[in-house]
Amino acid sequence: MDQTLPAVVTADPAPEIAELARRYKRANGPVMRLVNGLGGRLERQLDLVPARFRGQVERATAQALEAAYGIAARAPELGERGPMVAVVASGAAGGAGGIATALAELPVTVTLLLNAIRAEARAAGLDPDDPAVREECLRVFGAGTPLASDDGVNTSFLTARLSVTGQAVQGLIAAVAPRLAAALGPKLVAQAVPVLGAVSGAALNLAFLNYYREIARIRFALLRLAAQHGAEPVLQAFAAAVEPPRIVRA
Repeated sequence: MDQTLPAVVTADPAPEIAELARRYKRANGPVMRLVNGLGGRLERQLDLVPARFRGQVERATAQALEAAYGIAARAPELGERGPMVAVVASGAAGGAGGIATALAELPVTVTLLLNAIRAEARAAGLDPDDPAVREECLRVFGAGTPLASDDGVNTSFLTARLSVTGQAVQGLIAAVAPRLAAALGPKLVAQAVPVLGAVSGAALNLAFLNYYREIARIRFALLRLAAQHGAEPVLQAFAAAVEPPRIVRA
C-alpha cells in the first residue's frame, strides 16, 4: 500500500496499544449501549416491516456507499465539531417527514460518516486519497472491532490488501452494505414517525458518528503500528489488552 506514515517510529508500541485497547472498550460507552438497547426493540419492529422495505434499505445503503465513496474525496473538511453539527442536522431532517425523508437522508449521513472516517485516516498519517486507504475507510463500516475473534471482514484487516480495481471496490461495498444496513435499519424505523423521528434521527446520527469515528481512530492507529512493528505482534498485543487472559484458581 502506498501510504504516508509518520517519520517517528515508537520504540515500544505497548503503551500506545494499551491506550488503544482502553479507547476501544470505551467506544461502546453509555450512549452506544443506549442505542444498542433501543436498537434491539427497533429491530423487533423492523422484523414486522415487509421484506420489500428491508431490501430497499439494503439497496439504498449500497447505493449510498457507492455515492459516498466517490463524493467523500471532494467533500470539504469540516473540522472537529463540523461533522457533529452536520450529522445532527441531517438526522433531524431525515426524521422530519417519516420514512420517505429518512431514506432520502441516508446518502447524506453515510457521506458525512465516511468523511469523518477519512479525517481519522489523515490524522493517523495515512493518505485518505490513496485508493487502498479509501478502501480501508469503507471497511470501517463493516467492522465494529479489529479483534481476530470476529468474522472474515475483520480478522485480517492489518495485513489484507485488496487489489485496487473497480470490481474489488464493488465486492467490498457488497460485503459491507448488509452490515451497515443492519446497523442503520433500526435508525430508519426510529425516524419513521414524523417530527418525533427528527429527535431520534439527530441523536442516533450523533451516536453513530462518535462510534465510527472512534473505531476508525483505533483501526488506523493499529495499521500504523503494524507497518512499524509487524501485524501479528500488534494484533496479539491489542487482543490481549482488550481481553486479558482469565486467571484460573485451583
